[in-house]
Amino acid sequence: MSTHIVVGVDGSVPATEAVGWAAADARRRGLDLRLVHVGPQWLHDGNAEHCARMLEEAAERARAVAGGVKVTTELLSGNVAEELIRESAGADGLVLGSRGLGGFAGMTVGSVSLAVAGHAAGPVVVVRTAGTAGHGTVVVGLDGSDDSRAAMEYAVEQARARHARLHVVSAWQVPVFSPYAVAYGGLIEDAVREEQAAARERVTPWRQANPDLVITDEQPCAHPVSALMDAAGTADLVVVGSRGRGGFASALLGSVSHGVLHHVTCPVAVVRPRAEERS
Repeated sequence: MSTHIVVGVDGSVPATEAVGWAAADARRRGLDLRLVHVGPQWLHDGNAEHCARMLEEAAERARAVAGGVKVTTELLSGNVAEELIRESAGADGLVLGSRGLGGFAGMTVGSVSLAVAGHAAGPVVVVRTAGTAGHGTVVVGLDGSDDSRAAMEYAVEQARARHARLHVVSAWQVPVFSPYAVAYGGLIEDAVREEQAAARERVTPWRQANPDLVITDEQPCAHPVSALMDAAGTADLVVVGSRGRGGFASALLGSVSHGVLHHVTCPVAVVRPRAEERS
């Protein structure tokens, strides 16, 4: 079992927020913290002292938040996304700022965060702003896929560590029918009721397995991204699978997780089942 969280540090404001978020998470869940800065060798050769100082400042911030948590730092050379993905293999999770110093100011989520979220071995938390509201709610999207079940497991752990309510969102959309399909209205209504019932039923085993948690659920008729955006307004963390039932098998980051990363402002966790967890 992994015993540490990895945080990518680059001196940007979102990365600084990510350090604070990860330190608080490590304290709550009793995990160590590993801060890494990745850059090409030529950059480190000329700026090793600057990079080391940046890491140490991040470590001091982390220790101030995390208390007695063990905090270590390391300078790594190579491609940023590739090195962070490699780090994820041995970590409980990976935490990143939404975009780094190299990103365009108008972008909400940078290319590195998107690449890592789609390829990392486990949970990736992308932090735009850590937030201080303390809503006491973790929101998770559940659609029955392997990825959403892994997301539920992570969300349960987060809710328990935070003593928070877990709110499960299972959004669905009415299929678009030809105007000549009016005669099938009753069948459509039956299908909608069956989908809602199946979504509610998917939550039942999680309630039974976690009687210590308050688990609420909803089945809105809306696009999943819109439904999760609405729920995120009073959430401390939104958790989604990397891709759901509607995704292509080759797509490592589905449209819902991609949309949530771009539009939800609170921290977002994207969870892929580890290789041994896939059914």
